[in-house]
Amino acid sequence: MYELKAQMYFSAAHHLLNYDGACENMHGHNWLVEAFVCGTELDKSNILVDYKIIKKHLKEVLDYLDHKDINELPEFKGISPSSEILSKFIYEKMKKVIPQTSKISIWETSTSCASYYE
Repeated sequence: MYELKAQMYFSAAHHLLNYDGACENMHGHNWLVEAFVCGTELDKSNILVDYKIIKKHLKEVLDYLDHKDINELPEFKGISPSSEILSKFIYEKMKKVIPQTSKISIWETSTSCASYYE
């Protein structure tokens, strides 16, 4: 099994619903997103998926979130846009265009990370 990982950042604001603490107030993060792609079949160049393809599609997803109030986006109306929810959102978008997407990890800080995979 081969595994690739591409990383990219985005910045956005959010606040957590039904949460008792500072994160119930609007605040922002410079999120680091890691997109993992797995598979067993390489192409004729011995590449699983070209990194530029992974990064292109990841950038498209993150551009939608970048410098936004995530709570105001239609997909997150009325739900708490936690890192867990964001990792699933990004995973589902990536999986549609790169079926070998196996996991998305999203880092709020250098010590706190949430991941989504099936």
